[in-house]
Amino acid sequence: MTDATNAEAVKRRRGAASGDGQGRSRTGSSLVEAGTLVDAEIDELPPAEPTRVGSRRALAYLGVCLVLIGLNLRSVFSSLSAVLPEVTSQAALPGWSVVVLTTVPVTLLGVFAPLAPVLARRFGAERVLLGAMALLTAGLLLRPVDIGSGQSAGHLPALLVGTAACGAAIALCNVLLPGLVKRDFPHRLGLMGGLYTTAICASAALGAGFTYPVYTATGEWTKALWVWAVPAAVVLLLFLPVAVRQGSVRHQAVRDGVNVWRSSVAWQVTIFMVLQAMMSFSGFAWLAPILRERGVDGATAGLIVAVCIVLQMLGSLFAPALAARFRDQRAINTVVALMTGSGFVLSILGPLDLIWVWAGLLGLGQGSLTACALTLIMLRTRDGHTAAHLSGMMQGVGYGVGSTGTLMVGQLHQATGSFVPAGVLFMVVGVLAAVFGYRSGRNRYVG
Repeated sequence: MTDATNAEAVKRRRGAASGDGQGRSRTGSSLVEAGTLVDAEIDELPPAEPTRVGSRRALAYLGVCLVLIGLNLRSVFSSLSAVLPEVTSQAALPGWSVVVLTTVPVTLLGVFAPLAPVLARRFGAERVLLGAMALLTAGLLLRPVDIGSGQSAGHLPALLVGTAACGAAIALCNVLLPGLVKRDFPHRLGLMGGLYTTAICASAALGAGFTYPVYTATGEWTKALWVWAVPAAVVLLLFLPVAVRQGSVRHQAVRDGVNVWRSSVAWQVTIFMVLQAMMSFSGFAWLAPILRERGVDGATAGLIVAVCIVLQMLGSLFAPALAARFRDQRAINTVVALMTGSGFVLSILGPLDLIWVWAGLLGLGQGSLTACALTLIMLRTRDGHTAAHLSGMMQGVGYGVGSTGTLMVGQLHQATGSFVPAGVLFMVVGVLAAVFGYRSGRNRYVG
């Protein structure tokens, strides 16, 4: 861009940020955008500038790159789940390692989330995103490697390290990518916000739906996992010229806004986020194995999970706008929490003939639940700084503690040899999510 064009982009960005206190206008769709696209770099001085591009075509190219990055952020979880029985048996994995493999990447989403703004201040968000995509590609390539000289048990070290690398990379992207979308496309926030969130859901659906067919076609679970390194590597190469073109500007962190850690409202919203994360990532990790243990074949189980995730997209599109129309969100939070918990319980314990119904209930409920939790970031804060701090708290605690959901499911299955106790667990988690959804849905503000 020319200097004049860059200046105009900055004006548009600041104009969008001043809409009504939180970077939103008063349209229904913008309520979704403000709740899900939080700028993690809002506390920086000097303020982070939009990405430097040379033309409108280059700006469109940047938009494609950001959407494609989003398209790689959930296949890590659903792809392993789709072939977990084959990986466990053929790689001779001990029971504890299966629990770790399904828990660690979610835990790292919370552990590495606070590091993202720190790295962005030092290197710039674009370069950190590039590094994260390089780390993600490396992790996906490493996961299926056998470093045990042909022994099947030799897969375990690479699986653990590769999965951990993927979790750390996704954590950085989760935090920084929404801010870039919001900062670089304030004039197309509805379009870009929708494409970005849809791409993330599509990533999980693709991983669930295509991994087992690749395994069937090749006969090797390693190739079924390796295939997901290809789109990550492609995006890495596409984004490389954009990231290296950016200048390096040192930023300082200036804390503004209220201390969310001392707010009872912030803790209620965060616990709501923890409970939804417990169900959300347990679905990514365990729904396919649950279905296969109930007698569903691998291809059909992957398809059911993929359709469930597609229905999550519908829930995530409509729930935030609906929630924002109410004076408070107590009713919708309670309903979608109970829908999600019931969908999980029935997928485990309900009649198998109605499994598509149970999966549909789970998908619509989970998508709506996640979106409602994220929308509370905007609805419970008065300014963008507080929203960013609440978002950081929700991601750090939400994902970090929320990973105990996948951990408990794995441990219960390992101890009992059945997923039935997990059905009881999700019944309890669903009820607790309804309780905290009701409390965090009251029309109050953080601070």
